[in-house]
Amino acid sequence: MNVIKRYMRFVRPYWWQIIGTVIIGVVKFGIPLLIPLLIQYVIDDIIGGDMTAAEKQDQLFLIIGGMLVLFLVLRPPVEYYRQYFAQWTGSKILYDIRDHLFAHIQRLSFKYYANTRAGEVISRVINDVEQTKNFVITGLMNVWLDAATIVIAVIIMLTMNVELTIVSLIVFPFYAFSVRYFFGNLRKLTRIRSQALAEVQSYLHERVQGMSVIKSFAIEDYEQTQFEHYNDNFLTKALDHTRWNAKAFAVVNTITDIAPLLVIGYGGYQVVNGSLTVGTLAAFIAYIDRLYSPLRRLVNSSTTMTQAIASMDRVFELIDEPYDIKDKEGARDVQRVEGHIVFDHVDFSYDEEEEEVLHDIHLDVRAGETVALVGMSGGGKSSLVSLIPRFYDVTGGRILLDGTDIREFKVRSLRDHIGMVLQDNILFSESVRTNILLGKSEATEEEVIAAAKAANAHDFILSLPQGYDTKVGERGVKLSGGQKQRVAIARVFLKNPPILILDEATSALDLESEHLIQEAMEELARDRTTFIVAHRLSTITHADRIVLIEHGRIVESGTHDELIRQQGAYHRLFQVQQLDN
Repeated sequence: MNVIKRYMRFVRPYWWQIIGTVIIGVVKFGIPLLIPLLIQYVIDDIIGGDMTAAEKQDQLFLIIGGMLVLFLVLRPPVEYYRQYFAQWTGSKILYDIRDHLFAHIQRLSFKYYANTRAGEVISRVINDVEQTKNFVITGLMNVWLDAATIVIAVIIMLTMNVELTIVSLIVFPFYAFSVRYFFGNLRKLTRIRSQALAEVQSYLHERVQGMSVIKSFAIEDYEQTQFEHYNDNFLTKALDHTRWNAKAFAVVNTITDIAPLLVIGYGGYQVVNGSLTVGTLAAFIAYIDRLYSPLRRLVNSSTTMTQAIASMDRVFELIDEPYDIKDKEGARDVQRVEGHIVFDHVDFSYDEEEEEVLHDIHLDVRAGETVALVGMSGGGKSSLVSLIPRFYDVTGGRILLDGTDIREFKVRSLRDHIGMVLQDNILFSESVRTNILLGKSEATEEEVIAAAKAANAHDFILSLPQGYDTKVGERGVKLSGGQKQRVAIARVFLKNPPILILDEATSALDLESEHLIQEAMEELARDRTTFIVAHRLSTITHADRIVLIEHGRIVESGTHDELIRQQGAYHRLFQVQQLDN
């Protein structure tokens, strides 16, 4: 199968560890195969032998003592190392796969995350990857051990009695057919079940993040009903999977239970007729258990392997998700940046089948200039600035940085020269210091403090319980809106980029926070090419140029005073906001 070949790429570096584990396992499973031979020897040669009672007793104690040494001294370390190396190898492979997946999901575009629930991605990286471990432990180790046990047992049985061995193996074809029939459909059912579980996880992830909304609207009962819908769907799919699995076990185990009856019947007949010793029959019955116990484990392995392969399907489905934004062949690093940016007749739509949100945008922004983008919500302002760091690519026209199309540059190199402060900045749940260091991971303590002071954040940070070491909680929940924004501005100060994008950075703040942040942002924008997306026009009157965008088109452009004198759309919008205040 193609999916298994692809998975083996991750397995290949650990091939020798797997072979070593299998060899140790063969020793571990081989030792118990001596017990049926011991039974035969005790019954035929000791109990039924011509020795005296004292000699029989000495022989019995000698052979049992030897077996005890074997089981107490050799078998425990063999069992330990088999388990340890098997789990070590499986865990290392999962580590490599998750590492690869995390690197992959970081390269996926905003478009992918706009259309995919976070819980779905998490489910694949955690649950499905964990399930694939069974392919390593079961498929590459235990299956071979069970197969080796069966082969060794059959060889020993053939040396004892060929006819009885053939009788023991007579149900094998029925076993093989039933496994093939039942487990062919199980992979599909397992995949459906995994998808249903991912939907439960996705819903739960969203609702945990939005618990404040649930509580504020008092919709707990409604959400409980919605969750029960997803949970019930998973239950239905899980029971479908369980029902088919139970049928498989019922049929296969019935077949494997028939084999001992055939051996006992035919072997008993041979003993009665004197062509077989009682010890050999007893040994054969013991070997039947050694033969069919691995077969039953192989049935379990079939289920486990089917689940693992279904999970592989989902993992590789995520790995195969294409990158919308990628470096073109021959892309180069951004070197020195002046900050001259030109939108050269840019068109943009989020999807090829959707209507364009930007139409023929032509805008020439000089190095160091501050340009404010204003207009009604949904006009395309945020879409426009998201094209600069290539969160999305233009669908028509081009964007030039210092005369070069930004698609000629490596994406990461381009973004290294851009700083962004958004309306809802994400802070990670670590310390304040760690969040500021996102701007420049190798910065000194002095640089961190200087950046915090420049962002008017130092004083409030010192007032926190552990100062810069205070954990801010998931998404910065322990900080106020204004405090979060100042930490976000501090990390941009630390990054010190030549191009700055401020997207509605003060729209949801109180007047005191807005004043502190406005002051910090004006300091931040000095000597940088700056784009400000603003809803509140009073905050951008200082801009070198104001660009009014409506329905994805540039309607007016000029300084605040020039646009007021024109008495056009900007003038009307400004007058409305002044009246509202």
